[in-house]
Amino acid sequence: MIEILVGTDRQHSRSAQVAQLIEPFYKAHGYETHLLKLDDLKLSELNGSHYGNEKPAAVAQGVQRILDAEGLVVVCPEYNGSYPGVLKLFIDNWKYPESFEHKPVCFIGLGGAYGGLRPVEHLQQVFGYRNSFIFPDRVFLQNIWSVLSGDQILDPTLTQRLEKQAQGFCRFIRALRSEKLHGGDYKWEK
Repeated sequence: MIEILVGTDRQHSRSAQVAQLIEPFYKAHGYETHLLKLDDLKLSELNGSHYGNEKPAAVAQGVQRILDAEGLVVVCPEYNGSYPGVLKLFIDNWKYPESFEHKPVCFIGLGGAYGGLRPVEHLQQVFGYRNSFIFPDRVFLQNIWSVLSGDQILDPTLTQRLEKQAQGFCRFIRALRSEKLHGGDYKWEK
């Protein structure tokens, strides 16, 4: 199962639209997918007392979905030069280290002139720090409001990039699995 994480809690967001558009690309390569939407998780119920403790049920289910995923695709908009604070709040409530360690992750950025480059780079720092396997082929959707219309991306080149990323990420996950480098399968030798 590949989790496609919508990196904002804004209802009817472009990130959610893109996440829905890429689902068939992963299914075409033999993976089931699940959209994990932050607006479904009731993150407003979280506060500092939940770090490391019992979480509200919807948040706990979201964290479990991350744990169970073979791979994670993060579709993230740019908010004020970085990724949304609600995404940081969710990430900070994941189980460590098992949510991150050797988890294959790839990124799609959405934004204006730079297509979400900044939030993706910031997320790569977080996931790299926590020892995730970061798929190097990122996709940036520049001026998202002009390339996304309803349920389709208007630029066929961008669609091809997203399809190619999905194909490559599926191969990446399989390669890590075949060498037992994926998540809980991987143990450092002494």
